[in-house]
Amino acid sequence: MMWTTPRRPEIQIELPHQRVMTLGAKTVIMGVLNVTPDSFSDGGLFFNTEKAVEQGLTMEAQQTGILDIGGESTRPGAEPVSAKDETDRVVPVIRSLAEKSKALLSIDTFKAEVAAKAIENGAHIINDITAGQGDPEMLSLAAETEAGLVLMHMQGTPRTMQKDPHYGDVVAEVKEYLLDRAQAALEAGVAKERIIIDPGIGFGKSLEHNLLLLRHLDELCSLGYPLLLGASRKTFIGHLTGRPPEERLWGTLGVHVLGAAMGAAIVRVHDPAPVSEALCVTDAVMAAR
Repeated sequence: MMWTTPRRPEIQIELPHQRVMTLGAKTVIMGVLNVTPDSFSDGGLFFNTEKAVEQGLTMEAQQTGILDIGGESTRPGAEPVSAKDETDRVVPVIRSLAEKSKALLSIDTFKAEVAAKAIENGAHIINDITAGQGDPEMLSLAAETEAGLVLMHMQGTPRTMQKDPHYGDVVAEVKEYLLDRAQAALEAGVAKERIIIDPGIGFGKSLEHNLLLLRHLDELCSLGYPLLLGASRKTFIGHLTGRPPEERLWGTLGVHVLGAAMGAAIVRVHDPAPVSEALCVTDAVMAAR
């Protein structure tokens, strides 16, 4: 039986600050840059502007096309952060990277106030884990600024999402939700070509839910929007391998190679250097049709 996957047509997306994002044959790497004291993956290693900027430049040198900068942890059980504190954390990093880096800059936030300040200081993309539902102003902001917009699926909130995730049909429900939120973005004036969808691996999903979504990722990639896959160091990898977050590189490589082969256009990772080499091979194999 032949294994067929969705073709990724090359598209160019115009973004703020006269930048363009190209998606297509080459899987784009989004590097995770947490400017937080309590991230599950790095424990606050970059909770300092100078260290965060240095890490961003290091990741750029490792073939990272997008730097995703976040000032509020979204790990299970995470406590909320005020818009002011979040802005104070991320804006100096974004401003400095906008001057020093050629990578695209993404703001990982669900607060429109934070996103607006980030774009004003050089960000190009809004990565919203609530898909525009966390702040009623977010979709209109994305439309007005012409920023790229990542819409993610999440059941519950970061504080509650892993207490009892449940679905009748996780693949069908995630597909329906993402299409619904994309339609809401379109109705708010966001151009279709600027919308990216994310199934939200680990956000209100059990091990089985995550595996089912990954197994049917090609269906999600066929919805008409580029798909971002973020599974780096996630808990489900630990359940399968028995490894703590800092030792989940090999599992991370496995899931993102598979995801790229099944059609994911962007992968969000903590370790871009090994992932970039693995994806270089994956993309070459998938192009040999």
